Amino acid sequence: MDEIATMQADVLRALAHPRRLQIMHRLAGGPVEVGTLAAELGMSQPNASQHLAVMRTAGVVEAERIGREVRYRISDPDVVVACGLMRGMLERRIDRLAGLSEASRPPASELQPTR
Repeated sequence: MDEIATMQADVLRALAHPRRLQIMHRLAGGPVEVGTLAAELGMSQPNASQHLAVMRTAGVVEAERIGREVRYRISDPDVVVACGLMRGMLERRIDRLAGLSEASRPPASELQPTR
């Protein structure tokens, strides 16, 4: 197994949590302090810091200390692009499944009210 495959798996593991994806999408809008991020996403600051530490270890985010605050940002904009591609694929899948579900339903004119 090559080094890139191992690193890719590390990044995917770091993003394999709904809260971390929320954090990543928020950081796509620009750098933010951890306290502000936690408040915006409705989570505790320690919990946000834990998630950010996982993301930082995987190289997804970078931190910059400004006085007493730590500001986080996406380390590479292509991470956001990759997540956007995955989200688009999932939205298309949901649309296809919804279409299959609708196609298997009988037309409303064939439905008889039960008495």
